[in-house]
Amino acid sequence: MREGRPRSFYLLALFFAAYVLFLYGPMFAIFVLSFQGPQGGLTFPMNGFSLHWFAKLFAGNGIVDIGAAFRRSMALGLVVMLITVTLSVSAGMAFRKKFKGSSILFYAAIASLIVPSIVTSLGIALEFRIIDDLFKRYIFSDWQTGMGLFTSGLGAHLTWTLPFGLLIMFAIFNRFDSRLEEAARDLGATPWQSFRFVVLPIILPSVIGIGLFGFTLSWDELARSSQAIGSVNTLPLELQGLTTTVTNPDIYALGTLTTGVSFVVIGLCLCIILLLQRRQAKFGSDAGKGV
Repeated sequence: MREGRPRSFYLLALFFAAYVLFLYGPMFAIFVLSFQGPQGGLTFPMNGFSLHWFAKLFAGNGIVDIGAAFRRSMALGLVVMLITVTLSVSAGMAFRKKFKGSSILFYAAIASLIVPSIVTSLGIALEFRIIDDLFKRYIFSDWQTGMGLFTSGLGAHLTWTLPFGLLIMFAIFNRFDSRLEEAARDLGATPWQSFRFVVLPIILPSVIGIGLFGFTLSWDELARSSQAIGSVNTLPLELQGLTTTVTNPDIYALGTLTTGVSFVVIGLCLCIILLLQRRQAKFGSDAGKGV
């Protein structure tokens, strides 16, 4: 006779269910309330069901230009993703061999994970103010500022995304079988050919993961953007500003939209990784059959 589960099992299950509800309940409440009708408010019960607040969001509500902020965050996220992937893979390849100062460079690259985000943002802002003063004094007297979305803002976001990319690449290359490259070189492949046709296909799922980290971390970054973004705001900064001024479901529609973008990017990356895994499995199967 099978013994029943102990009472502690059900208590732990109930506690876990309550934790999940506490963690994700507000998010689902925002999703539901964002689809209210034109007379909807910020609390339950819902008043109708429509896409009115999503349409009004991009039409402009007289406070901020959400459409422009959305495009700025999307463009910045894509640039951060590309730079993070490029530098992470390059650094991973470089750190496969010991070189002078490698330890110092490694710790300097990941130090921003330890420093509080707001301190990093203030440091970048102070650095650019010093650079602006030097430019005004010695180069261009009418110089305004070098701070902007793709200067100080880009640098602030990279201090957050690059350490994650570097750590992932270091972990991947730490267990990479270098004999595969040696075999390619023995067959006459150049260093670029061995990377393109041997190394890159093997590490590609991890590269996609780094790109996902780069985009999503940049997409919702707030603290590091607060002091270093320049004269324009990203979408998270606009969202923070709207929380003190908006009294209708506009803010919920914006939250649903930004979350939806994150889920779409995550879904696309997962689909690409699954396709790559199936392709590799098929290739391995064909090679085993001697095809």
